[in-house]
Amino acid sequence: MNSKTAGYGALRRGLRGALLGVTVATALLTLTACQGDDQAAAPPTAAPSGSASAGGSGPGPSASTGDSGTGSTGPTATATGDSGETGGGNGTEYPDCEADGLTTAVELQDERGETPRHFLLTVTNGAKTPCVLNDAPVLRLTAGDDAPIVDPLGEPDTEPVVVEGGGKAYAGLYVFGNDEGGEAQYDQSDRFTATLVAGEGTELRGTLVFDLPDGLDTVSVDDAARVNGWAGTEGLAMRPITQL
Repeated sequence: MNSKTAGYGALRRGLRGALLGVTVATALLTLTACQGDDQAAAPPTAAPSGSASAGGSGPGPSASTGDSGTGSTGPTATATGDSGETGGGNGTEYPDCEADGLTTAVELQDERGETPRHFLLTVTNGAKTPCVLNDAPVLRLTAGDDAPIVDPLGEPDTEPVVVEGGGKAYAGLYVFGNDEGGEAQYDQSDRFTATLVAGEGTELRGTLVFDLPDGLDTVSVDDAARVNGWAGTEGLAMRPITQL
């Protein structure tokens, strides 16, 4: 082989090696590009359950089981009053007062020289235990069970009055409204009588007798008479009556 041929063969071998190197490099670049495309197309890995990703809305903390104060589930307050089976249905734990357990008194509320019109009726509980007065007394100004009943002044208070043992309760009474005077004749009364009312509204047995205060033998009475319901104080009993 001459030197020209040997040089030509060496040149061919060098070109072949260079081409082979280019081919391998191109193949590697292509493979790398394909892998990059595959990775870009793949979806992101899901975050572990229960953890919040940055900027995302993961599950919030568990709601508190405590109440903030509205709709409390605490124990409900129970009524202290009786259903009415005790004491004749007056709504308390105490029995209705009975006529034979009470003492009575009457006090004139008008000034001396004025026509007697306004009276304070007082009852005292002689027992050691409380009893209950309901509504207003069924009051009569003249003798006999068939005597007219005095109309109550407005609607009687529906709240029962509890009279402690040895305590007192009061009712205001207006007996006479006529101002004609002169020779006119009016009914006269020397005492007032009253029947108590049970919690359910029926009259109780027994009669309370209210004798007139000292210095009064009789008083004139007419159909203007009114009685205020039982009250725990003198002021509550008399205040509406003094307006008549």
